[in-house]
Amino acid sequence: MKRIVIFASGSGTNAENLIEFFHNSDNASVIQVLSNNPHAKVLDRAKKLKVSALSFNRIAFSKTDDVLNILKASKPDLIVLAGFLWKFPEFILNAFPNKVINVHPALLPNYGGKGMYGMHVHEAVVANKEIETGITIHYVNEHYDEGAIIFQTKCDVKPDDSAEDVAAKIHELEMEYFPKVVDNVLKSQKK
Repeated sequence: MKRIVIFASGSGTNAENLIEFFHNSDNASVIQVLSNNPHAKVLDRAKKLKVSALSFNRIAFSKTDDVLNILKASKPDLIVLAGFLWKFPEFILNAFPNKVINVHPALLPNYGGKGMYGMHVHEAVVANKEIETGITIHYVNEHYDEGAIIFQTKCDVKPDDSAEDVAAKIHELEMEYFPKVVDNVLKSQKK
């Protein structure tokens, strides 16, 4: 059984969707949720679904081996960033090569980089009068949103769509595709 650890910073709807998707899976299960925000709703969602949930601070994440040691003990086959806002430290990426993936709420390389997350992305898409947007699931490297792309899917942006309308469309894409892509990535891993 493959093991998934999720990192999230906010409400955790993607994390909850992943936990529920893999709940009855023969392939994998979500064993832990980690958050940089001790007040994140994702921690409550995980606990309600009987998944270990912990929060950490920036020192534990990037200045010491505390989070790295938690991960080593958990032995994840895949680390999934589901609305996680901090840049992943290189030493953790090096410990889990090609095992950290992220979902981004735009069609990378457009609307990626530092500060481009959540509503910031959707507001930029609307402001630039884009006719389409979508989601990108990609491997994480040492640069924001620059890792190899695994999967993209698109949706239309109508001229009268607000950033909130775009956010709702992106959320639907994430709910539908993110768990399936995570499952496929795990199935494609070498034993």
